[in-house]
Amino acid sequence: MTIAPYGSTPVFDEHSLPDSLRKKHNTRDGTWGLLRVLEGEVRLVYLDPPAERVVTIDDPAPILPQSPHFVKLVGPMKMQVEFYRAHPLDTPDPEG
Repeated sequence: MTIAPYGSTPVFDEHSLPDSLRKKHNTRDGTWGLLRVLEGEVRLVYLDPPAERVVTIDDPAPILPQSPHFVKLVGPMKMQVEFYRAHPLDTPDPEG
């Protein structure tokens, strides 16, 4: 089953990525995020429980509702976050 996002951020690159995404933040209650990398790669840092993951074009990263996290730049990239009301991937990810 594939579900569609109900919203998304603009596409950001390493120059336009807002500081708010580079610092600790979280989604709202009931809102799942899905970090999609369109070019390059980024590191997604989950804070509770602590974990870090490299996100690439072929490996988007789910973000649980209200889970504190932030994005670390590795180099040139383009990324976008989509928002869902349920887990965005068919197979739940063990980290989120």
